Amino acid sequence: MVNIDDIQKIFRGYIALNEPLKKYTSFRIGGPADYYLEPLNKEDLVSIVRYLQEQEIPFMMIGNGSNLLVSDDGVRGAVINVEKGLSNISADGNDVDVEAGVRLPRFVDFCIQRGLKGVEMLPGIPGTIGGAVVMNAGAYGGEISDHLVEVEVLRAGKILQVKKEDAGFAYRRSAFRRDIVLLATFRLSQGNKAELMKMRRELLIKRNESQPLNMPNSGSIFKNPPGTFAARLIEDAGLKGKKIGGAQIAEKHGNFIVNMGKATAADVLALIRLARETVAQKFGITLELEVKLLGFPEPLYREVHS
Repeated sequence: MVNIDDIQKIFRGYIALNEPLKKYTSFRIGGPADYYLEPLNKEDLVSIVRYLQEQEIPFMMIGNGSNLLVSDDGVRGAVINVEKGLSNISADGNDVDVEAGVRLPRFVDFCIQRGLKGVEMLPGIPGTIGGAVVMNAGAYGGEISDHLVEVEVLRAGKILQVKKEDAGFAYRRSAFRRDIVLLATFRLSQGNKAELMKMRRELLIKRNESQPLNMPNSGSIFKNPPGTFAARLIEDAGLKGKKIGGAQIAEKHGNFIVNMGKATAADVLALIRLARETVAQKFGITLELEVKLLGFPEPLYREVHS
C-alpha cells in the first residue's frame, strides 16, 4: 500500500484518495483511482514515479483525459496527471521545447504566433503532448512526429534523450508505450503567420462541422484500417446513431461514441464490441482500438485489442 506520509516527504504536488476519474476525462466517465497525484513539476514527477516503482505500486499516466475510457470500477494503484505540472513551453529560433502536459491547441497557437510552420494541422486534437507523442497523433495528413527532433523520457528510473530515428514512429504508434514522456523538442520552419492562422481557422471549422464536439467523447474510437476509414465502415454497417444505455455512436461521425449524459464505461464498451463484430462480419475487417482503456482487467483488454 502507498504510505501517504512517505509520499509527502518527497512529493510537493496534489494528492487525493479515491478520486473520481470522470472529473478528468473528456468522456466524463470513470470510477475512482485509489491514489490521484498531480506533480508540481518535472522533478516532482520523477521523484514520485521512482518511489512508486520501488514500492512496486502500479501507476498510470494521464494528461487532459482525452482518448481514454476509464473503467466504472476505477483504477487500482495510482493515477498521475501531468497536465498542470508539466506545462512549460519555450522557443529558441525554430526549435520549440514542449513539456508533456501542454495541450496540443496551446502548442499550435504558440507556434503560429511566432510564425513557425509545421503543426498547424493539429489544433483540433484535444490531447496533451505526452500522449500525442506516444500515439503519434495526427490529422489532415500530418503527424506530430513529422517535425520532432528528440524526446526526453523517463525509462526504468532514468531520464533519457531519444532521437526521432530511434522512436519507432508509425501510424498511431511509437516505441514509447512503456516510457513516460517528459518533454519533446520540435524543429519547425518559418511561415507566414496570417496564412497559418487562416489554415488553423479553416481546419477548426471543418472539425466542428464533422465531429460531435458538443457532447462528451474521447475522440476517434478506432484507428483507420489501411485504405479506408473506420467511420465509413461503421456508417456503412448501419450503426450510426445506435444507442446502448447512455452511450451512442454519434450521428455526426461514425468513429465517435458520445456520452448522452449518464453513460457508463460498460455502455461504451458494449458499443465498441458491437461495432467491431458488425464491421468484421460485413466487411471482413477487424477494427483496432485507438482509444486507450484504463482500469479494465487484462483478459478484456486483450479481447477488444485483438
